[in-house]
Amino acid sequence: MIQTEGEKLQKYISSAGLMSRREAEKEILKGFFYINGEKAKPGQRVNPKKDIIKYKGKAVTPAKAVYYVMYNKPPGVITTMSDDLGRAGISDITGLPARLYPVGRLDKNSEGLLILTNDGEFANRLSHPRYGHKKSYLLIVNGKADKTAIEKLKGVSRLDGSPINPVGVRVLERTESATKLIMTLSEGKNRQIRRMCEEAGLSVMQLKRFAIGGVYLGELKPGSWRMLTNDEIKELTKESNDVKTKGISKISRR
Repeated sequence: MIQTEGEKLQKYISSAGLMSRREAEKEILKGFFYINGEKAKPGQRVNPKKDIIKYKGKAVTPAKAVYYVMYNKPPGVITTMSDDLGRAGISDITGLPARLYPVGRLDKNSEGLLILTNDGEFANRLSHPRYGHKKSYLLIVNGKADKTAIEKLKGVSRLDGSPINPVGVRVLERTESATKLIMTLSEGKNRQIRRMCEEAGLSVMQLKRFAIGGVYLGELKPGSWRMLTNDEIKELTKESNDVKTKGISKISRR
């Protein structure tokens, strides 16, 4: 019998730091979770003090400690936990005694601010559209992008036939060889900025996320990480953040 008290299984899994709620729901449907020896069902509630919850035969226990990490992802690093091709990933970058998961993703060739945590509830709150955490990117495209190209970029409203939320686009600097832009997104569809640029006929040379809401990458070096401060954690768990341009230098190349 499915109990009606306690917390939902996917919420418990998330708070234990095993995976996100969405991923947990998928794994439950695949039959990988068991409660007291019986296959778990979607929406089932659990009492962690009484129930034995297992995932692929291993007990799921509450996280002993939670961590909130800011990481400056370099180009070439993928944001999956494992990769069949042996490419560099982020599963063990910190050496902390916990398995941390990225909140959102950056594609292989993009760089910049990434949040890692084993607090599933924090990750769920940070990624939920309700909280309106805007993400800002420094973008360098090839050539001197004229007004027509920028207006076309601003006007992209659909990708693969699906509507996208309005995207902020601002020109910071133009030279004959490159144009530096700031783009601010309120959602994050797969490779959205690169696909928007393709629609506008622009070639991306560099793409770096420098802010999520009111939390900024600052001077953190590529490949380095640090713990989020208490103020930053509070900033990321409040509703509706706006971002401002901070520390954007002149066009530079790696």
